[in-house]
Amino acid sequence: MNIAVTGATGMIGSAFAALASGSGHQVIGCSRRTMQPGPVFSRWLTSDGHHPVPETQLDAIVHLAGESLLGLWTKTKRERIWNSRVEMTQRLVSDLRSWQPANRPRVLLCASGVGFYGSRGDETLDETSRTGGGWLAELCQQWETAAREAEKLGIRVVLLRSGMVLGRENGAFPLMRRAFACGLGGRLGGGRQWLSWIHEQDEAGLILWALENEAVSGPVNLCAPEPVTNADFTRRLAARLHRPALLHAPAFALRLLLRGMADEMLLASQRAFPRVATDLGYRFACPTLDDALTALL
Repeated sequence: MNIAVTGATGMIGSAFAALASGSGHQVIGCSRRTMQPGPVFSRWLTSDGHHPVPETQLDAIVHLAGESLLGLWTKTKRERIWNSRVEMTQRLVSDLRSWQPANRPRVLLCASGVGFYGSRGDETLDETSRTGGGWLAELCQQWETAAREAEKLGIRVVLLRSGMVLGRENGAFPLMRRAFACGLGGRLGGGRQWLSWIHEQDEAGLILWALENEAVSGPVNLCAPEPVTNADFTRRLAARLHRPALLHAPAFALRLLLRGMADEMLLASQRAFPRVATDLGYRFACPTLDDALTALL
């Protein structure tokens, strides 16, 4: 298949492109930067920012582009996050309406997040669970609504609700590993909040699985079948690194330093399960946190 990938140079885009290319697909990277084709990306499409994917003959689009959620959530930062997700997806679908029907992809996979569910305590969450409250939940809801407009064009739409992606070289995990290795690890807030996580190998694997499996549509939780509490994650990572994890970041301090990001991401509780993936037979490479930590460390 000819697969266009936005956010092609990011952590998830790179991992997915490598897997898809290795599986025999032609992967077309979409970027505002001019880059040379290589063993992973057969072609690059230069975007002007307004058109996320210039028209070309495609079988699928994997739409992963978006401003990083990490950092202080100032008004300007929130605007960049919102525009790079909701407005860019709206532009993408609007562009697809003007494409020649023969060029339109059969499937659009659009990134989203388990932030869709808001902070839900100990509640068990799957793809049938309602949306939650908060700015991040509203962002994900509007993001998904924009993507689902492509269904009116006869395009199968898959909504990729990712948990925290654990990667060896990129993302949050290398930062955590260094902090814990220096004995600076510890729980966040009370530590009772649930963390839905996924190893980058399964993140890429689930995206390709959803792309190739025509039975998959709508929301798919991209998270391992073993969510853990923040305190449990802290304890197990520290044990693997043979370091203490005695430090504690109080909730009030996180809120003071990080503003809205603290409540929406670090202190939020999402006990999400990948019900669609498990019911349809996806086999996880790293189904447990111990499996993931072994692969990462």
